[in-house]
Amino acid sequence: MNRADRNRRMQEFFAQKASGYDAVHLPMMDNKRAITQALLGSPRCILDLGVGTGLELIPLFERFPEAHVIGIDLAQPMLDELKKRDFASRVTVQWGDFFEVPFGEGYDAAISSAALHHFTEADKALLYAKVFCALKPGGQWINADRFAATQQEQDEGFRAYALNPNAQPHMDTPLTLDNEYRLLSDAGFHSIEIHSLKDPRYRLMTAVKPC
Repeated sequence: MNRADRNRRMQEFFAQKASGYDAVHLPMMDNKRAITQALLGSPRCILDLGVGTGLELIPLFERFPEAHVIGIDLAQPMLDELKKRDFASRVTVQWGDFFEVPFGEGYDAAISSAALHHFTEADKALLYAKVFCALKPGGQWINADRFAATQQEQDEGFRAYALNPNAQPHMDTPLTLDNEYRLLSDAGFHSIEIHSLKDPRYRLMTAVKPC
């Protein structure tokens, strides 16, 4: 199954899960708060890939009340839930595929929370190049996500998915930290750092676009 087909399946999956999404992901708020804690300076314009219902924006707007977020998500019902939040006026939402929707440019930071562990290395190379172009010089990339512990785990995840892509639309296929680091470096980022999170399956990766 190619990326576009997989994204369509995930769109259907998350559209059905929107009403119960917060209950499932509230236990992961430490990961989401870590994104805000990693933001430097006073970012005013932030891109959020996989904004969902906006859970990671709760601590973000508490710390940066003047910020504005452009949030992109595959599932319109998720964005409909976000629009119910009291900070919805500070978020411009856009429904669509990360690889198809124009990001624009001039962002102080781009963030993502548990949204990117479904893509191949080739796909992520394209995505990180797109994020790099969207950021201002000195802009940050911050991603709290699941990563494979070993190359074997990464390979087995993709192999299992390839054998039966229709079994689980939301099957995780994370990359290793080493591969993520290389892809970010190849895209042009520097100051790439990896931080532990309370959930041992997850890490926070941060990177900076050179000035």
